[in-house]
Amino acid sequence: MTMMRSRQDVTDAIIIARVAKGLSWSDIAGELAQSLEWTTTACLGQMAFTADQAAKLVAFLGLDQTALPWLQIPPAKGTLAGTAPADPLLYRLYEIVSVYGPAIKELIHEEFGDGIMSAIDFKFEIKRKHHEAGDRVELNMSGKFLPYKTF
Repeated sequence: MTMMRSRQDVTDAIIIARVAKGLSWSDIAGELAQSLEWTTTACLGQMAFTADQAAKLVAFLGLDQTALPWLQIPPAKGTLAGTAPADPLLYRLYEIVSVYGPAIKELIHEEFGDGIMSAIDFKFEIKRKHHEAGDRVELNMSGKFLPYKTF
């Protein structure tokens, strides 16, 4: 087993183990009893695991024990390069894509295959959702899946 020297080493090892074992992100989420979206985001280095979650993940994937502390350290969130917008609302949307974007990409590829979501054949809806702790903004984005073609 390989000693883990950084959170990136752990993320790489998780991806390698998942592919080598033929596991889906859903398989891992089920083992951890967590949501698919949170689990994928955490495995890609954007969330911290509890000690129990980290131990389950390490055992399930057969990772080196040196991964344990790295999985529990709060990460530096956001993976997209570039300049963030100054407007607070736009910045929060940027932050969402920066933190959750890699997980969204992984889950789209796992569900649909190699391709992209269209921003041309695209629908977007914003709704107010009443909540006792304060109203919530509900965003719904729906874009046609466009598979990459092989020649």
